[in-house]
Amino acid sequence: MTEEGSGPRRPSLLWEQHCCLPLRRHADVGELARYRRPGGSFVSVNAGYVPHSADDVTGLITSWRERITADHRLRLAGRLDDIEAAAREGNVAVAFDLEDCGPLAGRLDRVRRFYDLGVRTMLPSYNNRNAAGGGCLDEVDEGLTAYGRALVREMNAVGMVADGSHCGARTGLDMCEVSEQPVIYSHSCMRSLWDHPRNITDEQATACAATGGVIGITGVGIFLGPNDAGVDALVRHIDYAVELVGPGHVGVSTDYPFDHEDFNAMLEQSPELFPDSYTRWGPIDFMPPEELPTVENALLARGYPDDAVTAILGGNFRRVAAQVWR
Repeated sequence: MTEEGSGPRRPSLLWEQHCCLPLRRHADVGELARYRRPGGSFVSVNAGYVPHSADDVTGLITSWRERITADHRLRLAGRLDDIEAAAREGNVAVAFDLEDCGPLAGRLDRVRRFYDLGVRTMLPSYNNRNAAGGGCLDEVDEGLTAYGRALVREMNAVGMVADGSHCGARTGLDMCEVSEQPVIYSHSCMRSLWDHPRNITDEQATACAATGGVIGITGVGIFLGPNDAGVDALVRHIDYAVELVGPGHVGVSTDYPFDHEDFNAMLEQSPELFPDSYTRWGPIDFMPPEELPTVENALLARGYPDDAVTAILGGNFRRVAAQVWR
């Protein structure tokens, strides 16, 4: 906490490790300006997952990059210097992530290709088993395949962060064993608090922290509790994670979809595509970007020291980027 008489708390960097624009080339990238704050912001935007080809991802990112560059509120972030420049300007630094290795189509050379386009984080698998490993919705997760292990090693070599969110528990543990760099769970909550298949176990969180990684507590109602995306619910998961692995390994990552109304309409119209753990509460509640400053205030009110709040809001994910990005 700031000492009495020391003045207001200095604004800190906000690091949003995963959010979702509509996966269309002409999506409104200006929505990302909603993350602007005086201390600067970094946002990782999902650029594809299972259904997308390499050409899909390339076209999407190329279109987005052009319009991000043209928006004075946004700055492409290929290096940490870009994030620091955006922070000085009070603007939003933007990079990309992939929620599945499917767009690689088995070609490890595409890790470098996507890195050069601005992809800084990738998940081996999304919910269900693929060529790299198991997903969190699989009944049995047999862990990383030989290809998945080679993929993690290639990501280490290129400078791309390996991410266990959406992966099965065994696959996530294998990632932590294979990786020579920090592994993250970009947008996951704690299963011991809320037993949802998308949430991670204490064993996963501990293994992640042992690599130097970070667990990004996510603002999705059905992962925080019975469809509760409120600040208290999110802070409850932060508290649990901090108690388990320490404040140096916890972050925030809302997984906010800017097309959430369309997503919820699809959920209602096609319940057969999603398990009961997704559909039983009706439309899913998400924490919007404007709520994140409230998380900061809630942590301070709970007695978290300034340095811990700064780390959780962005410093921890920034540390991982400084270690992994090339």
